[in-house]
Order: sequence, then structure tokens, then C-alpha cells
Amino acid sequence: MPHQPQPEPNPAQAAAAEHFYSGALHRIRCFMAVLAPLLVAAAWWRFGLRPAAGFAFGCAIACVNFHWLKRVIAGFVDRATGAATSQSGQGIVFRFLLRYVLMALGAYVILTVSPASLNGLLAGLFLPVAAIGCEAVYELYAALARGV
Repeated sequence: MPHQPQPEPNPAQAAAAEHFYSGALHRIRCFMAVLAPLLVAAAWWRFGLRPAAGFAFGCAIACVNFHWLKRVIAGFVDRATGAATSQSGQGIVFRFLLRYVLMALGAYVILTVSPASLNGLLAGLFLPVAAIGCEAVYELYAALARGV
């Protein structure tokens, strides 16, 4: 069977797709902002106050961690491309490692104050995964329904 050449994409469609996919990071943050209170309320209803408080703390850590990870990656990209405003390599690495120190410190505090909240904290750290899953479903919908 002979190979059929792929048609050239329409420049307007390519620009629309680029614009749509460039908003993924913002949509993931929005999904996190919507999912966190809904899931905290569900955890409170299902498991009680302490696990829900741990879950809320885990969601807060996950949101801060997601924001800092974005900044660290932007710093690495700036440094790699030689941007004039690039941050120092030591500062980038320090912030990268500080994320894990703060997560460990939060887990330690939760464990010493309320061991029942630890499972909620660990579950809350997966908030970005749920938001990314929502984004994947939305992108699939956009690709199938709107042809983006």
C-alpha cells in the first residue's frame, strides 16, 4: 500500500490549536481551585473533620508546590536559553529542594499533631493529578467536538 502524504495543516487552525493548548497551565490551576474545596467538603462529609483538614492542608501544599514548580522550570528554561533575566543556578536548585523540605515539614507537623490527618494530607498532595486528569478530558472533548 503506497504511503499517502499528510495534508498541510491550515495556518488558522494551527494558530487556534496553539492558542488553545497554550492555556492548559491556566486551566489546570483553575481546575485545582475548583476541585480543592469540592474534594475537601466531600472528605469532611465522608471521613470527618481531621482527615478533611489534612486533605485541605495537602491541597494547599500541592497548589504552592505546583506554582513553585512552574517557576523553577521557567528558571531552568531561562538559564538554558541564556535569557538576560535568568536566575542564578543555585537559587533555582535551592527553591527546587525547598519544595520537598516544606512538604516533609508539613507531613511531620500533621503526623505529630494529628496522625489521623496524615492520610488526608497525602491524598491532598495528588490534587494536581486530578486537575491534570480534568484537563486531559477537556482537551479530548475539545479535540472531538470542536476539532481543535
